[in-house]
Amino acid sequence: MLLKSKFLQILFLSLFTLLYTNTVSAHCDSMVGPVVKASQKALETGNINYVLIWVQEKDEKDIKEMFDKVNKVRSLGKEAKDLADLYFFENVVRIHRMGEGEPYTGLKPVGYKPEEGIEAADVAIETNSIDKLLSGLNEEYHAKIKDYFADVQSKENYDVNDLKAGREYVESYVHFIHYIETLYSGGESEMDGHNHNHK
Repeated sequence: MLLKSKFLQILFLSLFTLLYTNTVSAHCDSMVGPVVKASQKALETGNINYVLIWVQEKDEKDIKEMFDKVNKVRSLGKEAKDLADLYFFENVVRIHRMGEGEPYTGLKPVGYKPEEGIEAADVAIETNSIDKLLSGLNEEYHAKIKDYFADVQSKENYDVNDLKAGREYVESYVHFIHYIETLYSGGESEMDGHNHNHK
């Protein structure tokens, strides 16, 4: 019992530090972002594939091992379950960010508001419409936005157990999100720093 209590205290302190160390703007580091949502779905269903599409193939083994350990801890009670879930979210996001070539600065809490462009891109995907998005951006970019959006739509209905198709969707999704983010921030980019390479 003492060992369990000590473990929970250490886990809580680690998570508190990781969750609130930084507030640098990001999208996938949010508690309401797509990576955490995928992690929640994996824990709810027991299907790790919801998470694996968000990380590189080389990281699959580590994620699977962590998933198994977290599921064992979750059975110790509600407090243990909540802390284990946060531990899983934090580590999946960290590994995902490493795969993007981006620094990991901690999970942003519930209520965190992403950059305007990221939010607009997410709304377009959720509503299946880019009309509102296009109305706020220069027409010279409309054709490319439509192409990127169509690519996301063409890949979104993938089988969760088809990791290749899932990763293709994630790559398309991330590219679209960051392209819109760049336009909102005042410039167009080749997005070199945000390419998902799942080799």
